[in-house]
Amino acid sequence: MNDKIWTIGRILKWTEQYFRDKGIESPRLDAEVLLAHVLEKQRIYLYVHFDEPLQPAELAAYREMIKQRVLRVPVAQILGEKEFMGLTFKVTADTLVPRPDTEILVQAAVERLKAMKGEAKTPEDEALADGEEASSAANRDEAAVDVSQEPLRIADIGTGSGAICLSVLRYLAGTVADTVDISPAARAVAEENAASLGLQDRVTFHTGDLLQPLVGMTFAAILSNPPYIPEADIATLAPEVRLKEPHTALSGGQDGLDFYRRLAKEAPAMLVPGGFMAFEVGIHQAEPVAALAKANPLIARTEILPDYAGIDRVVVAWRTKECQ
Repeated sequence: MNDKIWTIGRILKWTEQYFRDKGIESPRLDAEVLLAHVLEKQRIYLYVHFDEPLQPAELAAYREMIKQRVLRVPVAQILGEKEFMGLTFKVTADTLVPRPDTEILVQAAVERLKAMKGEAKTPEDEALADGEEASSAANRDEAAVDVSQEPLRIADIGTGSGAICLSVLRYLAGTVADTVDISPAARAVAEENAASLGLQDRVTFHTGDLLQPLVGMTFAAILSNPPYIPEADIATLAPEVRLKEPHTALSGGQDGLDFYRRLAKEAPAMLVPGGFMAFEVGIHQAEPVAALAKANPLIARTEILPDYAGIDRVVVAWRTKECQ
């Protein structure tokens, strides 16, 4: 960049081309998001102020963001935040950046917990009674939450930024949660997010390995978006993911199923009768994960839910209603 006057329109055009030359996947979008953040404006502002010149401090701040982006730092890490489920979450290099696909897991959990909290028919009851797919029945079930009842307790395993757990709490009154992450740094980020959303009194954070810190407790639901990338596939990921997001939050072992095996074995015994566990899964993993869950004698049935692109993305497994 030289000393000529840099207007919003000119700097966006230059940055878009620069990002494209550097192999950035979404050059125009990234240029706009970063500049809007510098200017503290919505993106639409950029389009109606193309001729507005940038101030020196704004140009300097934007230049630093451009440098980070070409080093493949994800936009969310540059900004220090990411929107998820209509909420803003702090993210750092110690946490995964929340993805839109994970909203499917949150929505599935909220719908099913609403049914449980309202003492309405559960998704499995609706499916059996109507002869319809359980996922469709669950989507129709909008039972009101009775907050006078005992709160439903959920667990979020591998919480990272806390996006899953805190979104459920934010959109469903009458619930409390325990979260676990093996990373103290990730736990600290989740705690900050809980405080910023005013949810700190409804969630307890634990540091440890999967379910180990929660031994002896029971839950209405156990949720997890565990590491599920096969180790050999890590090298094929985008540089933003491979180089800038925590490896421990990505690798699921040789076939990507290591953490599901442990959860399918240990989690059902920690569910209340009639409770459920719900996991996000990778491409082509839904059927194997559902099979792992069904191999546990405490699991009565499973559901597989697609994401926005029609790819099987969430596995829900229901515990039997009988005490065993």
